[in-house]
Amino acid sequence: MRRAVGVIALAIAVAFGFTAAIHAQAKAPGTVILKGNPMGGVKFNHADHAKAAENKCETCHHASKPEKPAKAKQENCQDCHAKTATAPMKTTAKLAFHDAMAKKGVCIDCHVKPAGVAKKAPTKCNECHKKENA
Repeated sequence: MRRAVGVIALAIAVAFGFTAAIHAQAKAPGTVILKGNPMGGVKFNHADHAKAAENKCETCHHASKPEKPAKAKQENCQDCHAKTATAPMKTTAKLAFHDAMAKKGVCIDCHVKPAGVAKKAPTKCNECHKKENA
């Protein structure tokens, strides 16, 4: 009887642990600092961006590629896109956000859209990249 109670208690603890891990993984971050750029880090408010994207996560979190499968439905960009692209990845973090001239990429594409934004999104380098966020 004691052994059965112990097994049940262990099973409940394991199930609770998995549930907590899944819930924590699904929770979106608050404000994060995207680091790695010599101009300075970018203070990124996830809630504001999710609202602007009408809570469509796939607007920014694209589907994973077969050569680099995602570990979760929505991952941190830098989980795949690093400062230096290493096989099988071909796109660095910087190029995923915007190209060298900030004319295309996940971030800048939305920032230059004229319609649907309550306030004008920053488009100049130093409006997002700040030394104090390094």
